[in-house]
Amino acid sequence: MTAHDHADGHAGHSHGPTAADLVSEAGHRRLWPMVAAVVLIGGYFVVELTVGLAIDSLALIADAGHMLTDVLAVSMGLAALLLARHGRITDGRSFGWYRAEVFTAVINAALLVGVGIFVLTEAIARIGHDPEVPGLALVVVAFVGLVVNLVVMLLLRADAQGSIAVRGAYLEVLADAVGSVGVLVAGVVVMTTGWGYIDLVVAVAIALWVVPRAVRLAAQALRILNQQAPESVDVAALREELAAVPGVDDVHDLHVWSLTTGMDVATVHVGAEGSDYARVLADTRAVLAAHGLEHATVQVDPGADGCCESLRW
Repeated sequence: MTAHDHADGHAGHSHGPTAADLVSEAGHRRLWPMVAAVVLIGGYFVVELTVGLAIDSLALIADAGHMLTDVLAVSMGLAALLLARHGRITDGRSFGWYRAEVFTAVINAALLVGVGIFVLTEAIARIGHDPEVPGLALVVVAFVGLVVNLVVMLLLRADAQGSIAVRGAYLEVLADAVGSVGVLVAGVVVMTTGWGYIDLVVAVAIALWVVPRAVRLAAQALRILNQQAPESVDVAALREELAAVPGVDDVHDLHVWSLTTGMDVATVHVGAEGSDYARVLADTRAVLAAHGLEHATVQVDPGADGCCESLRW
């Protein structure tokens, strides 16, 4: 028996669900809520930005900037689902288009940071100039925005449990609902007290809310692109558990990374000279699955045959 025999009735090598299996699963997800969300949020973004520029409300412009990132986030989720369903898997692109979501996340994060920097810079420039913002316009636009956010959240809530892409979009919209509440409060304050500076205060608060989230999003995306181990997996503990599997003499070439959010992958070689290779393979896969690594490739080496000695990485 060689180290490369397959687990389908053999004992040396095994892998989890294929990329084709993942594509099939993605194909069953509902797409129309995402389409409806893009239309609703995109339409409101145009309205909010137009009104914000017309009445010179930095709070509305800031919230519109965040709304634009919502459009991108929901579009990202929609594109990920569409590419997963229709994107071709080829010999040169064996995992399909799952990483498209990650690249889009980097762009989304860059835009979020850009919006935050613009709002903070503009707010500083307006200090000393008492803003004259019509409170009623703020209240009306913010209320419509809050309704739009709540409707989109209802559209996405059911699918958010089964799709990481939809869940990310859902959290983006939830955060923007908080921004709409802030603008609504600003409008009420202007109407009741006439204090126009509340517009700047809310704008800065929205920017400070957005920028840290953008940095976290970028860090998560870059972590995936750098093929680092997911934060949810303790690689050292995993290696120890694999070494403790009965019959395993050695654990080497253990690699854990994420294809995209929610899709973690692993490969490992285990030495098991003179052991029941089928049992070692099954027990090894059970350990990996306990760490959320169902999509894993395991190679059982029957002895010190030097198959990996020439590898330098």
